[in-house]
Amino acid sequence: MKAFMVEKYGDQAGMRAAEAPDPQVGADDVLVKIHAAGVNPLDLRIRNGDFKTFLPYRLPLILGNDLAGTVVRVGPSVTRFAVGDEVYARPDKDRIGTFAELIAVHQEDLAPIPATLTMTEAASLPLVALTAWQALVERARVQPGQKVLVHAGAGGLGSIAVQLAKALGAHVATTVSTAKVDLARDLGADVVIDYRTQDFEEVLNGYDVVLDSLGGENLAQSLRVLKPGGTAISVAGPPDPAFARELGANPVLRLAMTALSSKTRRQAKRLGVTYSFLFMKASGDQLRELTPLIDTGKVRPVVDRAFPFDETLQAMEYVEKGRAKAGKVVVSMT
Repeated sequence: MKAFMVEKYGDQAGMRAAEAPDPQVGADDVLVKIHAAGVNPLDLRIRNGDFKTFLPYRLPLILGNDLAGTVVRVGPSVTRFAVGDEVYARPDKDRIGTFAELIAVHQEDLAPIPATLTMTEAASLPLVALTAWQALVERARVQPGQKVLVHAGAGGLGSIAVQLAKALGAHVATTVSTAKVDLARDLGADVVIDYRTQDFEEVLNGYDVVLDSLGGENLAQSLRVLKPGGTAISVAGPPDPAFARELGANPVLRLAMTALSSKTRRQAKRLGVTYSFLFMKASGDQLRELTPLIDTGKVRPVVDRAFPFDETLQAMEYVEKGRAKAGKVVVSMT
């Protein structure tokens, strides 16, 4: 099969199109013919080697973390799917590889594509939708009437998180650039901060939850807009001890992660709030829970552009250089 592979960590020069063996299909696996695959900042960070200390992939590695496609074979223990089913998924972190014609995915990580979505739309959703769900529902347990700040509300993650927070009954604020203010309002944000002209810390206060995808000073400011007892969840901030335990990291790596997040955790403690790092997990069941929200239009995909599969490297460059106007970039096989 044709695939796009990372041969050495670093920039785009370390990736190329290549022929790869068809995936092996285990007893609980579903072989999927991929029709479309989402492009995520995570792909760039994996390609660059940012996570190699705790995600020790063996190179060469087929990249890609989102897929939509059709089942072409099932393992002998598979009970949830049959040949011909249309499915989507974020594969487990140890089994990525959606920039390819085929992939074998554990049946528990797959879900049927919602009836209202095209393949391209479906491929844009799994990673960001699961991240939003795990942050807002699983970890923060957002309740109606709570105040939620979602940073970068027109981006891939932010556009879904804004809609999910609204569907949960929250009062939602978000930060966007000037050109994306109208889109953020259209997605349901109650308060839209134009970060080019406004400082969100001067406008917002008393928030219950912040979802941060930027890290750095943005995360430090986010802690200060929370009310006492509030929670900041970051997908870009420093990994914390809880993540190290979840990962089963060795003592040296656990110590390193503790040190990396110590400043942020100390700041949070002084303010009477909590900080946690989130690295999302694959879950077909959670994708199924999102289906009613998608089919009723409460959560809708935002696709910036679809590239042909042969232009996967150009699609990654497009994301890397920040050219996407809003939402996700997808590569399409058809």
